[in-house]
Amino acid sequence: MGDACSRRAARQLALLLLLGALAACSHAVYHRVRPGETLYRISKAYGVSVSRLATANHLRDPSRIEVGQRLLIPGARRELPVTLITPRAASVRRRDEHGPQAPGMRFAWPVTGGIVTSGFGQRGHSFHDGIDISAPVGTPVHAAQDGEVIYSDVLRGYGNVIIVRHAGGFATVYAHNQMNRVHEQQHVRQGDVIGTVGDSGRTSGANLHFEVRQDNIARDPLEFLPPTEQVAAPPQPVGHGG
Repeated sequence: MGDACSRRAARQLALLLLLGALAACSHAVYHRVRPGETLYRISKAYGVSVSRLATANHLRDPSRIEVGQRLLIPGARRELPVTLITPRAASVRRRDEHGPQAPGMRFAWPVTGGIVTSGFGQRGHSFHDGIDISAPVGTPVHAAQDGEVIYSDVLRGYGNVIIVRHAGGFATVYAHNQMNRVHEQQHVRQGDVIGTVGDSGRTSGANLHFEVRQDNIARDPLEFLPPTEQVAAPPQPVGHGG
């Protein structure tokens, strides 16, 4: 009798575990489209291709999505602030032809002694929104200017990423970190250590992916950084966004 009860209890426990696993697998994350968002920006934020998003949502024309529309995001764990995470556009001006729009805004190099291995600009069929700075794992990552941390979390492709908002409509992005050492709503000063260089996310080696945005438009960071001879190459396919 006791053995029968034990077997029945074991079967019930196994059934409960199976139901729990099925519930976890069936969890779906939907993103509600907000003004200014495109399927490309949404795909970049979630690390899911445009074609996969279009297929999952039965979109005949991926270029036409509407504000308020709910999109199924395959593999996502939670809804993300796309407008915050991805720039709405990129400035493609050449830095040798034009200076920055705000001459008074200057940023410090976020990594000391690193080498720029991939620059800002077109990268195959996509666009590289920042620069990649190669440095050993664990190298300190510094805030490029005074500001407030508005995002500090993990993103598919980017790994551990930090976004800091600055005066004048500027923001800087620090991705592929080994570790984030700041939290959202934290105020930082230029030079503060906010993380360490790593290889988290989709990348072929340890580096910091660094972006400068002005009014949420990606700009070439080299326009705003002190001159350096540590620039090694034009954009190369190093990783996701960097």
